[in-house]
Amino acid sequence: MMDLLAAVIAFFAVRISDNPADEEHPYGHGKFENVSGVIEALLIFIAAIWIIYEAIHKLLIGAPIENASIGIIVMSISAVANFFVSRHLYKVAKRTDSIALEADALHLKTDIYTSGGVAIGLLLIWITGIRIIDPIVAILVALLILRESYELLNRAYKPLLDTAISENELEIIEECIHESEYTYHDLKSRQSGRQRFIEFHLVMPGDVPLKDAHQKCDEIEELIKSKISHINILIHVETHE
Repeated sequence: MMDLLAAVIAFFAVRISDNPADEEHPYGHGKFENVSGVIEALLIFIAAIWIIYEAIHKLLIGAPIENASIGIIVMSISAVANFFVSRHLYKVAKRTDSIALEADALHLKTDIYTSGGVAIGLLLIWITGIRIIDPIVAILVALLILRESYELLNRAYKPLLDTAISENELEIIEECIHESEYTYHDLKSRQSGRQRFIEFHLVMPGDVPLKDAHQKCDEIEELIKSKISHINILIHVETHE
């Protein structure tokens, strides 16, 4: 049910974020993907806490395990299926630069850990007959899921606060500006979903014709866009004597 809910959230987030900018959202709808990523991270976090609670409860009261062999088969099939779906989602997320799809891929990745951990735990119980292995494995898997949920939350939440784009992308942008042979200052950036927004002041000699200044700005924009996808650029031209 968690997976189904997460997939539905990701589906609608991707559809909404792909809508063009409008009067109410002049910078587009990209942050819907980040909201989706935050929700999925919280879902993963809740699932991990739930697993830990059930595991501790089982440690305290104990409970018999029935049909361990069937459980091993089901969990193994689940882990394999989630592995291939998650890997495909990661590829699509990377190609489309979608945080919502990346979040869903991570959600399925945690399912691989969960299913694999359960299968191993049941196998060890089936071989050794030591039932306490089950809750111990569950807690270890849940701790791993908690770490994954934190990483996803950190990745999805930061753009909601208008965090700057990556250092690597900023370096690429600076190199492109330097190729124009003009100086610049006040380079600012932020990210909304897969959309990136940058602005800076380009300093030119005062005798440069307006047409030439505009053409130079277009050249810088095209150069940056050829190296970084989904980027919106605003250049303020200043003059010096």
